[in-house]
Parts: sequence; C-alpha cells; structure tokens
Amino acid sequence: MKGGHIYSFKGRFIFLPLVTLVLFTTLMWTWERNPIIAMTLRSAQEWYNLPSAQAPIESVGTATLEKDVEKSATPSTENRTKIQLDTQVVATVDSIPADSPKSQYNQNFTPSSTSTGTPTLEKGGEKSITPTTPAESPKTQYNQNVTASSRSKVCNYAKGKWVADSRRPLYSGFNCKQWLSSMWSCRMTQRPDFSYEGYRWQPENCEMQEFNRSAFLKKMQDKTIAFIGDSLGRQQFQSLMCMATGGEESPEVQNVGWEYGLVKARGAIRPDGWAYRFPKTNTTILYYWSASLSDLQPLNISDKLSNVAMHLDRPPAFMSRFLHRFDVLVLNTGHHWNRGKLTANRWIMHVNGKPNEDKQIEVIANAKNLTIYSIARWLDLQLVSHPRLKAFFRTISPRHFFNGDWNTGGSCDNTIPLTNGSEVMQEGSTDTTIEGAIKGTKIKILDVTALSQLRDEAHMSRYNFRGTLNSSDCLHWCLPGIPDTWNELLVAQI
Repeated sequence: MKGGHIYSFKGRFIFLPLVTLVLFTTLMWTWERNPIIAMTLRSAQEWYNLPSAQAPIESVGTATLEKDVEKSATPSTENRTKIQLDTQVVATVDSIPADSPKSQYNQNFTPSSTSTGTPTLEKGGEKSITPTTPAESPKTQYNQNVTASSRSKVCNYAKGKWVADSRRPLYSGFNCKQWLSSMWSCRMTQRPDFSYEGYRWQPENCEMQEFNRSAFLKKMQDKTIAFIGDSLGRQQFQSLMCMATGGEESPEVQNVGWEYGLVKARGAIRPDGWAYRFPKTNTTILYYWSASLSDLQPLNISDKLSNVAMHLDRPPAFMSRFLHRFDVLVLNTGHHWNRGKLTANRWIMHVNGKPNEDKQIEVIANAKNLTIYSIARWLDLQLVSHPRLKAFFRTISPRHFFNGDWNTGGSCDNTIPLTNGSEVMQEGSTDTTIEGAIKGTKIKILDVTALSQLRDEAHMSRYNFRGTLNSSDCLHWCLPGIPDTWNELLVAQI
C-alpha cells in the first residue's frame, strides 16, 4: 500500500510539468498565430508609451492614434508587419489619462507642414522634421494614407463651392435703408435681374450654421467689432449692420460714433466712419475709413489742400488709440494703391518719419507690401497685451472689368451666375501678400478673394440709384450680396 502511494505521487510529479509544458506551448503557438490575442494582453499604459507620430485629429474631442508594435523576439516578422498595417485604435482624447505620454505629446506638439509638404512638429517656436521610414516600408505607406485622409478632412473656409439656396438673401435690399447706402442697394436701381442673391458659400469640410442675428448678437454680447479699411470694408460693415438687424428699421440701435470721434466735419462728404450699439446686448459694430492702412498726417493742418504725410511704417492713429476697445478687428486694403489715388489724395510717402528717398519703396507694389507687413508685425506685437482681441486680415476683393478698365470703357454686364465655375480647389490664398504678411503671427486670414472671383455677375455694374450710368462699377458689390458671405465666414471663425 505504501508503495502504491509512492508510485501515485511520482506519477503526479511527472504529469503536472507535462501539462504545464503543453499549455505553455499551446499559448506560444496561439500568440504567434493570432496577433489580436497578443495585442489584448498589452496594458493601456503600454499603448500610451508607443513611439508613434502625432495623432491626426478627426473631430473635436476625438483622435486616431497610430498603433506601433514594440520589437519582440516572439512574433514573426510577417505578423509584426501585419500588425502595423492592419491595426488601428480609435480613442477619445478625454479618456486618455492627463499624465500619459500620449496626452503630453498632443498638448506639446501641433501638426504643421513646410512649404514642400514635409510634416513638421512645432514645439514652442521651434520646428523639426518628423522622422520618416524608408519609402518602400509598409509603415510609410500607412502614414501617407493617414496623412492624406486627415488633410482632406480639415475645414478650409476659403475652399469650397457656391450652392443655390432658396432662403437667400439674408435681408431685404428694399428695407435696409437705415444702414445701407442707396448707391449699393441694387434693388433700388433699374437692374432687372437679381439671381446673384440666391447662392451661399459652402466651405469644404466645414459645418457652417446659417446666420442667425439673435444668436450672433448674443455671441457678441458686450463686444465690439471694428472694420478698418477702404470702401470695400465699408460695404462689409453695412452688410453686417443689415444682417444684425434683419434689414429692418431699428430705432433702438444707438449711434455712438461720437465715442470714437467719428463725426462728420463741416464740408466733408461723409464722416471718417460710423459706430452703432445694440443696447440689449451692448454689441458695437463700427467702421473707420483707412484705405491705405497707413498713418496719414496733414503736413499743414491749417491748409485743407495740404499734402498728407503717408507713413508707410506706422499704423493708423485711430487704430492705435482705440485698439484696447476692440474684441474683433477686420483689416483690409488694396484698391487705393495706385499712382492716381496717391496723387488725387496728395499722399506723400514717408518712412522712418521723413519723406521716402528709396527708389525701390517708391514703386507702388513695394510700398503696399511694406505697409501690410509693417501693420501685421505691429498688430501681432499688440496682441500679446490684448489677449481677448481676435484680429483678421481680409484678402483683397477682386475687380471684374472686361474690355477695358473703369475709365476706359470696361464693363461687367454678365448676369448669369457662376459662368466660370462654382468651386475653389486651391489650398493657398490668391492674395499672397496678405497670406505672407500674417504667416507666423496670431492674426487670422479672412480669405475671400478666390470665392469672390467666381461672382462677376454680382457687381453693381452700370446700374445706380440714379439710373443707368455711362460707366460701370465692377469693383463694389450689390447688397445684399457677396459681402454677406464674407461676414458669414467671419462670424464662423470668431
């Protein structure tokens, strides 16, 4: 009996290691044959330590994390490659621990690209090229596909198409007499067609809500929007006033131009600008005329016909004085930069506080570029001490004179919308001067040039409130019209 117990014990002693060996062999075979099981055994902390590139953002609060597999002696090379190609983890950013390496990585780095399209990482003000793997590797192919997919889903307000919309226009040109200049209200002219009013701009990959004046005023409660620029800036200002009031008479809206010194001087055709406040929300919308965005100072204050010092490297005094009161600032310039305008306005170029003597700067295009870059640098420095201010530089509004210019018989008589196409597919701005000036600054671009270029039928043309003119206005727009779209894009980006 004792001997039987001994043999029974020996049998168990041999059987248990055999079972363990079989189970371990089975587990190792399963691991190698089925990588999915292997992946589920990894801890969450190991995922966050993966040496992957930046996560392409798909939507607000959600990121696609590239899943790299650490080197292991167990999985075969074939299976390891399969894991790199076929596995992808979709995780909510909010669910990632705040102290995880992946979370810190996404907070410290933002995706960017160089002019050649090479992905870069921006940390603080520094840039470094993202490490890449050989072009023939599956990893590179995977990254290229993810990058292309991510780029195609980026919201681009300047890229998109015009679509018909029966709910347009946003207000009536007949009723918005309180804010809209009669010369720009094409409904008040003898123009017979108004099909240009029936379109809206649909940006690529942007969910842009329809403009709602109540929601807009609530959003801008206790805030001031300032437009500073030429007459196209004035059109955008009048457009926003009509949009914010629904184009209706609004006696409760207060004229507060006096707070900014915007009063009509004796003998002047119009004041330097306007400012109106909506009392229920304390929202202020103002416009200041500064066609060149340079500081203009009469050389002889007592002489109305005095020449004017045009300081190319200084911002308008009005903007310097009232910048602290603005919450949103929209700048524009462009159409007054020609020799005829400078001569008519008696503007004399000044640089560094004295008349310009540089022949290169004397060239109009160079003078304009100097001014735009100077004001962009100045404004960017001011934004440091004005953190609540959101600044935009609107690109130039296109002209559509055909068969001549404004003074040589040019016209824009087309009345059929979108005869030159309805889409803008380009990535960069047509206005490369503005685009270049704000690059690297905290100023945002309000890019309207290419999308407006498609709308040659929406200008005032040869119609005016006085009747039919001998010359055509193919620079300014009918209102309601294209500047309404500029404001929709502005509000969407505020």
